[in-house]
Amino acid sequence: MSLEALKKDAAAAVDAMREELLALSHAIHAEPELALEEFKAADRLTKAVEKHGIATQREAFGLKTAYAAEFGRDSGPTIAVLSEYDALPGIGHACGHNIIATAGLGAALALSKLNGRLPGRVRYLGTPAEERYGGKELMAREGAFDRADAAMMIHPSNLNLITMPCIAICDVTAVFHGRAAHASAMPYRGLNALDAVVTAYQSIAQLRQHIRNTDRIHGIITEGGLAANIVPERAACRFYVRAVDAGELFALKQRVHACFEAGALATGCRAEITWGETNYLDLKTNWPMAESYQRNGEALGLEFFPVKDLPPGYAGSTDMGNVSHRLPSIHPCLGVAPLNVIIHNAEFARHAVSEKGDQAVIDGAKSMAMTVLDLMADSGLLARTKADFAATAELSRAAIEASHKLETPGRGHAHDHAHGGCGCA
Repeated sequence: MSLEALKKDAAAAVDAMREELLALSHAIHAEPELALEEFKAADRLTKAVEKHGIATQREAFGLKTAYAAEFGRDSGPTIAVLSEYDALPGIGHACGHNIIATAGLGAALALSKLNGRLPGRVRYLGTPAEERYGGKELMAREGAFDRADAAMMIHPSNLNLITMPCIAICDVTAVFHGRAAHASAMPYRGLNALDAVVTAYQSIAQLRQHIRNTDRIHGIITEGGLAANIVPERAACRFYVRAVDAGELFALKQRVHACFEAGALATGCRAEITWGETNYLDLKTNWPMAESYQRNGEALGLEFFPVKDLPPGYAGSTDMGNVSHRLPSIHPCLGVAPLNVIIHNAEFARHAVSEKGDQAVIDGAKSMAMTVLDLMADSGLLARTKADFAATAELSRAAIEASHKLETPGRGHAHDHAHGGCGCA
């Protein structure tokens, strides 16, 4: 059977599952769950896979809300299709992960319907905790992507893009410990932890003038004291630090770390500085794969905005970057909202279950399924895909090594480590 006939059958299979996929997308959207707490979403998705006769491993690769399924022919390439399904605090699915989840599911199920005609093997992965903790990196360390030839997922946006510009990121939390005192009767007995946070915050604000235009530093004060007449003995803040790649990120982390130390030094407080264990790496788009995806999307009637025409500095971050440095990967975007509505905004959450959001589930599933088939059936495309990845393989190895290191910038204060991240913001 010809490649085009296989694509046609896969697209028809997606159409046949339309109501099932959209109902699942809306159900996940209606009950948003935070990173590593996506028990309902993971259960819904795994039940859907099993309903279609595919054995599924739950709690896969060390994460309770991850899952894995694999099917197809051992003799062909193995292509990973990914779903993610965590939500954001306070604004739910304002990043549209309900669309990502069900588009990935639809692509995998459609390919499974080809039965013995599938010219390769599909590894379908449920990857939790993209918005925080770096679920894909944690799964990768446990072998989730071993022996796979390529990986892909889609992401909702306000534009159709063949790739999502993504830079490296790590998060950091600083807790300052001071000494409480009556703020009027004896303020001289206190050490003001809130002053330490404010000093650190202002130091970072001043640092922003002297960083690269590709760098980003942004954060919030998460604790500021208990009462106005008590010198705060504890205050805290959380920041995201981003740079164009892992090397630049490490250098910037050193400078940000010094700002926290400055807050402690200026106020006499003790700083507890916790850098995320997981650096999210920049996204390494595989262009032969991206071009294949674009051709398939255009065959469905999609029009793609030129990435070169995006505004300067238009970039987020994703743990799919960590996957892309391990094997050839793509992370295209599908427009579901008007241009003036951006992700990580409450308005975007409403568009994630709009008519356009629903169509993105279907278009994403079809485009990915067709691209998987291209990679499996076209040995020339697979060769170009591998050659494109190999051209920067040494840089990728160095980036992965850096993402494994629990490097702690600075010195002399109490430092802890926790899983970090920030997702596709």
